[in-house]
Amino acid sequence: MAFVQNFPFMSIILSLFSGPLCSILNGKWARRVNIAVITLVGLMSAAVLRFVSDTGEAFVYRMGHFPAPWGNEIRVGLLEAFLAVFFCIIMLLCMLGGARERETELEDSKQNLYYVMVNLLLCSLLALVYTNDLFTAYVFVEINTISACGLIMIKQNGRTMEASVRYMIMSLLGSGLFLLGICFLYDLTGHLLMSNIKEQVQLLAATGNYHIPLVVALGLMSVGLAIKSALYPFHAWLPDAYGYSTLSSAAILSSLVSKGYIFLLIKIFYRVIGFDIVGESKVIHVLFVFGIIGMLMGSLSAMKENDILRMIAYSSVAQIGYIYMGFGLGTTEGAIASIYHVVSHSASKSLLFVAASGLMDASADSTRFKDMTASGYRNKLAGVAFTVGSLAMVGMPIFSGFISKLLFSQAAIGHTYKMLPTLIALAISTILNAAYFMRTLIRIYTPIRADIKAKEGRVITLGEKPAKSVALVCFIILNLILGLNSDPIINLIQRGLGMFD
Repeated sequence: MAFVQNFPFMSIILSLFSGPLCSILNGKWARRVNIAVITLVGLMSAAVLRFVSDTGEAFVYRMGHFPAPWGNEIRVGLLEAFLAVFFCIIMLLCMLGGARERETELEDSKQNLYYVMVNLLLCSLLALVYTNDLFTAYVFVEINTISACGLIMIKQNGRTMEASVRYMIMSLLGSGLFLLGICFLYDLTGHLLMSNIKEQVQLLAATGNYHIPLVVALGLMSVGLAIKSALYPFHAWLPDAYGYSTLSSAAILSSLVSKGYIFLLIKIFYRVIGFDIVGESKVIHVLFVFGIIGMLMGSLSAMKENDILRMIAYSSVAQIGYIYMGFGLGTTEGAIASIYHVVSHSASKSLLFVAASGLMDASADSTRFKDMTASGYRNKLAGVAFTVGSLAMVGMPIFSGFISKLLFSQAAIGHTYKMLPTLIALAISTILNAAYFMRTLIRIYTPIRADIKAKEGRVITLGEKPAKSVALVCFIILNLILGLNSDPIINLIQRGLGMFD
């Protein structure tokens, strides 16, 4: 076995044990450890991605080299390695972009605790990406939930406490349904390893035995993960959780946490049940309907907001709807479009939150639209960055969102029943996206009139918050890469899905 094949397990362990280490350090050293761990894990994941790309085959790592059921497994393919690298890049940029806000918004005694939660969150995301065992996935789903809740409530004001309680209640409901689904599958198959479960499920499907319990198990797991990833109408916790937490927390929650659950659902569809069986079960049609509704209702809710952070949060509801709509098409092309949108949305949404923070810096820390008039002039880089993120969300050419919507449209063409609803929903949602994002852009680039009283803002220079400036530039470049050089990523996703079989 090549040494690089140990890196996925080492990445999970390194992230896991760096959490307790940060708890005994002061905030300054905990931050350094956190940045070092994210960087090192990203480099190791890049080495794994190169290795899998060269070999063209997925590999399985048995912890302790013990086979199931005594040992546990992680499985690494092209798609898993790519998402591990991408998640590390996004998390690193989110941490850099919100560095100054964490110092001012969090008490000194809680600085190190914040990095404990971030390291545990990274560990859980890597485990969800790599795990080959359903019960292990459930364990890290819970670690992910607790870590995310800690990131929300660490400011400890009334808003964040309420948001964290609401988030915890909804997440635990989703976790409970997911665990029930696992119990049903274990009872039906006698296995917890994904590959072993799939073999038994294929036999059950071929013989027609236990069809209803199998559909119930799939439905429970799908609904549980849909709740946790904020698919409409299970999104009630999301606006407050994103809108009132720290900048880094909002950016990480919106771009990474929900994507970990979505990727786990992808693995269940392909590596546990089998995508052909999922399509025949009709569960996929339910996800399609709720995805379409989420695309429209999330956008309508965003249009009603006068708070920039809550507007971006409601936009996430719509974008999650896109992802589930793609899976709901029941085709490989739809799945590819959804996975690409996971990547596109992660890069664009975190950019929007960091850019919005820069506009707030220039607007006396206000999140209200009326106070952000001309803020794009007072913080030029944040204005440009928010423009790029907005155009990406709308789906303008050269930006990442355009590729996503193009892939969704191509995947829908020729579908007997779902082509027309998909294309209509894409068109309406795009118009609504343009309405509320263009309204915001017009606001931040409208000069302040002398006869209108507004909060006094100030000019923000590039050197005033260098870490945030670097993060914004990197996010802009990342969005342009995804929009202008999408073919290699699409090919990688196709090859990664092929390795799932």
